[in-house]
Amino acid sequence: MNMKFVVIAALSGWIALTQPLLAQQRGAQQTERVPALREKVYGQLARAQEQADSGNVQQGLSILSDIEGKADSMNSYERAMLWNFYGFMYYEQDQISQAINYFEKVVNESPIPESLKKSTLFSLAQLALSEGQYQRSVEFLGRWEALAEQDELGKAWVLKAQAFYQSGDFNKALPLIDKAIANADANNKTPDENWLILKRALHYELQQPKQVAKVMERLVTDYSKPEYWLQLAGVYAQLEQDKKQLAVLEAANQQGFIEKASDWRQLAQAYYFNELPFKAAETLSNAMQKGVVEANVDNLKFIAQAYAQAKEYELAIQAYEKASEQVDHGDFAAQIAQLHLNLNNNDQAIKYVELSRNKGQVSNPGHLHLVEGMAALNLKDYKLALQAFEKASEYEKTASAAKQWLKYAKAQYRQKEQLASLADL
Repeated sequence: MNMKFVVIAALSGWIALTQPLLAQQRGAQQTERVPALREKVYGQLARAQEQADSGNVQQGLSILSDIEGKADSMNSYERAMLWNFYGFMYYEQDQISQAINYFEKVVNESPIPESLKKSTLFSLAQLALSEGQYQRSVEFLGRWEALAEQDELGKAWVLKAQAFYQSGDFNKALPLIDKAIANADANNKTPDENWLILKRALHYELQQPKQVAKVMERLVTDYSKPEYWLQLAGVYAQLEQDKKQLAVLEAANQQGFIEKASDWRQLAQAYYFNELPFKAAETLSNAMQKGVVEANVDNLKFIAQAYAQAKEYELAIQAYEKASEQVDHGDFAAQIAQLHLNLNNNDQAIKYVELSRNKGQVSNPGHLHLVEGMAALNLKDYKLALQAFEKASEYEKTASAAKQWLKYAKAQYRQKEQLASLADL
């Protein structure tokens, strides 16, 4: 998953522009004297808004245009409200660049109610960020901070962090989001989920997997979601913390979070890497029987290998047989031959050696000859055993072992001949 996309998606919920409440603004305390909003101007603006609210946006814009023609005769507050109405109408039309232009005109008017300036600056920062104007977003936030109360600054830290993240300046973004999270903790509040997601993304970009794990640990604690549990398990796997990975996956499974085929495979692999091969095989096999996991070659091969590791050779053979049906090479048949040899099913071992050979494309033919030789030796078929060991000795990988077996087989064959000679006397 693209980490930046996740954060952008989360940001969309932050952009909530608040419509101006004119009555409240007119009554707000100001640091400098703000001229009054005259009823006549207010009535014209209200008429424009009524049209827009009725779906007649163009008519509303037309009314605003008429009012704009008298802008020179209006005071700073009235002009600010005119630009504000323009901005909201363009925002509702999804014309964000135009909206930004008009909202910026609002904050450039002076004097205006501080509450209007403050809310508009924050909206500008959000909109600039959504448009990819990261530096402008930071600049608007700087102006907003000059008006904000101490307990409001956390909002700016997060938005600044987002802006720096989007611009690729991860080292500037990280301290800001850390500051916001620490502030929430200090006030016994749970940090917003999106803040933690952003922090995770930053550590990911900075290639800090241990820190990513710590953030994920907090996400599963504060916002227990299936994807967070599985992502945490993935990070533990990356850190080669196999026991932690398995513990997290088992906890996720107990909560019903293991659902997809990839999740079941991850759980099975975790069992395998933690030296629990039988449980690994059973986990994936059960998921396959339920139809959650596809009975493809890779999955069947994993099950077979896990059963073989657990010394459940009969079950391993069953899995390898199903896998062998889906391929045009003889490697799986060769594995079955080895497993039959382990079970002392020597006739079956030789049978599957032949099947493997007939299929062809065996990756380790020398080993196949070794298996044949050992099975033949167990059956006291010394001629076949000697022939097989001779062939195995021709391959570099199996030459050393083959020569030892060849020596042993010759000795057994000589002993048999001697016993046969004595019996004829």
